[in-house]
This record gives sequence, C-alpha cells and structure tokens, in this order.
Amino acid sequence: MAEFLKKHRHIIFYLIFGVLTTAVNFVVYYICARLLNIDTVPSTIIAWVAAVLFAYITNRKWVFESQVTTRKGILIEIAMFFLFRLATGILDTVIMYITVDVWAFNELIMKIISNIIVIILNYVFSKLLIFRKRKN
Repeated sequence: MAEFLKKHRHIIFYLIFGVLTTAVNFVVYYICARLLNIDTVPSTIIAWVAAVLFAYITNRKWVFESQVTTRKGILIEIAMFFLFRLATGILDTVIMYITVDVWAFNELIMKIISNIIVIILNYVFSKLLIFRKRKN
C-alpha cells in the first residue's frame, strides 16, 4: 500500500486538493452572494479567482512540488496556471452549451463528462507545462 501511495502521490494529492478547491469555490461564492449580497456574476468570478489561486498554491507546493524560486519564474507559473484554467473553464462552458443547449443531452451526465475532461486536461497541463522541471 505504501508503495502504491508513493507511486501515485501526485494524482492522489491532485484529487484531494481538487475537492478542496471545489469547496473553496462554493464557500467563497456563498459568502459573496448570500452574506455580502453581491450579484451572481461577480460572485462567480470572485469565487473562481479564489479557487484557482488556492489550486495554484496547493498544486505548486504539495502536488507538483515546484522548485521555481525566482520572482519571474513564479509569475510565469501563475500566469500559465490561470490561463490554462481559464481555457479549460471556457472548454467546459462550450461543451455544456453544445451538448445541452444545442443537442439536448442530459445536463448532469454531460457535466460529469465535461468535468472529467477538464480535470484530466488541468492535470496534464500542470504536470507537463506549468510545473515541469525547469531551471530558475
């Protein structure tokens, strides 16, 4: 069991922090929308930014263990992380629009499929592009 955990540590941590990122998104949205009475779209944007920032910090430190320490390197990581997350967020929206609004597929099934695609792409982008081993 210990060998399995060691071998798949990145994926396990990625999934754990993914659940926590979702929780951050919901909590921040709730605080903004319900407690602070901010409109839906700004609340959604604030929650998304908070969740992506949380995801960046946890992915950088515990999932992919980035060794980048220079200000420039960290800024590049942050920019790439936010841009790829924005891209997969747009992809999620496009998938949902086409499959649910245009083709009238079941929205819950499509949301599950879309989220699986997004989760896999986010992991691949993070592992191969954003947090790849590079010089400072």
